[in-house]
This record gives sequence, C-alpha cells and structure tokens, in this order.
Amino acid sequence: MKKKQISIIGSTGSIGTQALEVIEKIRDKFEILALAGGDNIELINKQIRQFKPKTVCVKSFEAKTRLEKEFPDVKLLGGDEGLEEICSNKENDLIVIAVSGKIGLKPTLAAVKNKINIALANKETLVMAGEIVMKTAKENGVNILPIDSEHCAIHQCIKNIANVERLIITASGGPFLNKSIDEIKNATPEQTLAHPQWNMGKKITVDSATLMNKGLEVIEAHHLFGISYENIDVIIHPQSLVHSAIEYVDGSVIAQIGLPSMHIPIQYALTYPERIEGIKSKSFSFLDAKRFDFEQPDLEKFPCLKLAYAAGEAGGIAPVCLNAANEEAVFAFLQGKIKLYEISQIVEKMLSQHTTVKSPSIEEVFEIDSEIRAKTIELIR
Repeated sequence: MKKKQISIIGSTGSIGTQALEVIEKIRDKFEILALAGGDNIELINKQIRQFKPKTVCVKSFEAKTRLEKEFPDVKLLGGDEGLEEICSNKENDLIVIAVSGKIGLKPTLAAVKNKINIALANKETLVMAGEIVMKTAKENGVNILPIDSEHCAIHQCIKNIANVERLIITASGGPFLNKSIDEIKNATPEQTLAHPQWNMGKKITVDSATLMNKGLEVIEAHHLFGISYENIDVIIHPQSLVHSAIEYVDGSVIAQIGLPSMHIPIQYALTYPERIEGIKSKSFSFLDAKRFDFEQPDLEKFPCLKLAYAAGEAGGIAPVCLNAANEEAVFAFLQGKIKLYEISQIVEKMLSQHTTVKSPSIEEVFEIDSEIRAKTIELIR
C-alpha cells in the first residue's frame, strides 16, 4: 500500500514533535515529504536525519545557509514564502498545521486551494478567517480535521451534525482555577506556565491560564461545526478526562473520555477515518479516575472568555482584533512588560476601538491584524 505523503508545518514545536512521535510508530503508513520549523537548528537537524524529508523550511536565512551545507540533497526554503511553497505541493496527501499564531493562516489557505487535506492545530487560522477558510475548503472538497483535543473529541462524537443541539467544550481551568483575583494579578510567567494537565507551547499555556484559549476554541468550534455561539457551552473540568461532549436534539449527551494526551487527537487526525493502535496511550480506568468535577467558569476571574464570546458573536473583523491584541499582549507578558490581568484589559480596549467590517476579504484580515498589533504594541509601550 502506498504511504501517505505528509508535511508538518511547525515540526519543532510541541504539537509538531508529538506528531513526529506518532508517525515514528506508524512509519509503514506515512512518509514525510516536508518539514518546517523555526530556527532550532539542533532539533530540525535531528528530524532531517531521522525522517529524511525532501524539503525543509526554516525561519531565517542564517539557519537555511547552515542546513544547506550539511544537507546538500535536501531542498531548503526560508520564511513565510517557504511555508506556502510546501503547502502548495500537490504531492501532499495531508498537511499538519502545528504553528501558533497568524503564521498558520496563509499556508493553510494555500493547502486548501490545492485540494490538500489539513490536520489543524492552529486556532488562529479559524479565529481570524473561519468563514473564508471553511468556505474555500468546502468548494475544494477538503477535510479540515482538528487536532485540538476538544474539537477532536467533538468530531469523534458526531455522527450527524444535523442532529446536534449543543456543543460542550471542557476546560481544565489552568493553574489559577482555585486562586484569588489578587493572586492572578500578581502571577509571574513561571507560575502561569505551570499547567496542571497539559504540555503545550508557552503562548497556548498563557492563553489556557486566562481562559482565552477556551474562548478561541469556541470561535473555532463555531466555524468547524456550524453551531451558533448560544449553543456552545464551556464547562470547567479540572481532571481533563472528559475532553468535550455533544448534546443531540433528543437530549442524549455523548462525551469522549481519555487520559490527557495529545498523541490521541494527533493520531486520530492523521489516520482518519481509520483507527489504529499506533502510539496507544495508557488505558483509561473509571476506577482510577474516581471522580469527575464540573463547574461554571468564573467570568470575573477570567474575563478573556467573555471577550471571546462577544467577539465571535460580533463576527466580521472582531475576532481578528481579539486574536491580534491577545497575541501581542501575551508576548509582552512573557517578556515581563505587563501583568497577567492586563492582557484582558488590553484586548477589551482594542475591541472597543476597532471599526466594524462584516465580511472582510483575506487582504483586509491581514491589514487589520497588522493595524491592531501596531496599536497594541503602542498601548503596551
């Protein structure tokens, strides 16, 4: 049987490295066509030796030059143009979009326009341009399979989307679930990055601590599954065992349950519609679990979730503003320039200042994204 040709955008990040761990276990089914990483030369070097891709893209010219000397038989690309070139290659059967931030949008659109299926671990793509991406995917007969554990859980539960009444997205609550507002206000980046359940990149971990991550997931779910915002609920579930659930029109609730592991949703997206053992995680035990706790999110402690719902319901350019302001604020927090609680204040201010554009073109999306980022950086200064 011919191996599936697969490329990974973001191979040196948290999801990218775990995707390669999954593929290593099922090398008989996949062949790595291309890898794209940042400038972690040591790691990308190791990945090239292990998986032997035909094409590799790195961020900087310096990294590209160094790798060209070491791997003369590999086609080396650089920058955003390199990502789009990889994603336009019709030899691909599937492309994993595992980068964080707006950098994932153009490569995803390039792949979709070339009728290449997507395994998506980049929330910003659908937050910024969900209508455009999903419409283009439908026109080109492209599957967009979510790698997020929550959206993957929902995808596994759905048999007929027409019969789904409600989506229930679970959230661990992050490191500050049981902390006071004052403790959150004085939280350091180190405390914020100490997630109790999941191993993720820094930006996503900060978003998890503010619950912005869950707000972005609500917007993403709206576009992926076509469910209205009023029928998408977020529920705090500290054990992170119920990864999400759906309620059907007859009142039946179906949930996907398992131990916290990104290997499961990654493998599901890669092998769909098949299920294989592959990198099977430890089996879940109801007896070991003992309890499942659920509670409503506290929107006073976590105002970012409320802002995300408002931006999603407003539609148009509002989610672009939400994402851009949040991303710049998170970077500033990680650099020690602002406090954690100031992230929501900055996002709210940017949302209140943006000019409404109901059906933006992709050019307008990037234009307004750049504008909001510049204004956010100025506000932080």
